[in-house]
Amino acid sequence: MKLKGKTILVTGASSGLGEQICYQAAAKGAQVIACARSTEKLLQVKQMCEELSQQTCYAFRVDMSDPQSIDFLMQSLESNVEKIDCLVNNAGFGLFEEFIHFDMQKAREMFEVNILGMMLLTQKVAIKMLTKQSGHIINIASMAGKMATPKSTIYSATKYAVLGFSNALRLELKPFGIKVTTVNPGPIETNFFNIADPEGNYLDKLGSYVLQADQLAEEIVSVIGKNKREINRPQIMNAAAIFYQIFPRLGDYLAGGIFNKK
Repeated sequence: MKLKGKTILVTGASSGLGEQICYQAAAKGAQVIACARSTEKLLQVKQMCEELSQQTCYAFRVDMSDPQSIDFLMQSLESNVEKIDCLVNNAGFGLFEEFIHFDMQKAREMFEVNILGMMLLTQKVAIKMLTKQSGHIINIASMAGKMATPKSTIYSATKYAVLGFSNALRLELKPFGIKVTTVNPGPIETNFFNIADPEGNYLDKLGSYVLQADQLAEEIVSVIGKNKREINRPQIMNAAAIFYQIFPRLGDYLAGGIFNKK
């Protein structure tokens, strides 16, 4: 029960990686605040977390594209939760499509959820963490934010933004005892791809590169409270991303070839 007495807020908590992070944190004794748009599923996550942690947990419906919804969440937390020890910004979505055909309204929605809503919630939580001079913010970015591939123009742009934001925020908050960790996963076997890849072929093409949500969630929860700058998985994609920076021409070859499975 290493997280007993800690309160963890997770967005995008109704399924996939966010759901698994909730369970892993609860199993270690944390009080979990699960947030997402799917109310019915959230209540199931809340119930499971309470069984695992043996304490009161919470579920709040939050639309990360709506500032008023985020404001309502923070108001609700004021009357229910004394503090937030860790914020996991997991909510987000992607859509794989060639840029020349991309619906720019969808692009706006993606930026509102993946970066602007995340920044707003982070600001409000960080202000509260400052009063305690402690806390941990974990932002789920993506390998797409380190090495872009075809058909991921908008999604990659949002994740590049998450990386830049997180790197600057880490430096700003470090003097106040608040840690910032960025998680850069490759493809995870979740319903994320129900929207991103409606044809359902992408994960099958990737084979062993595909991550399992429960395993990644366990690793993420294990670093809560620790000075961990980044988690990059799988290792082969991280190595490719490093090559991308050092040898950009080779990086373009890898991104447009071996790792282009869309």
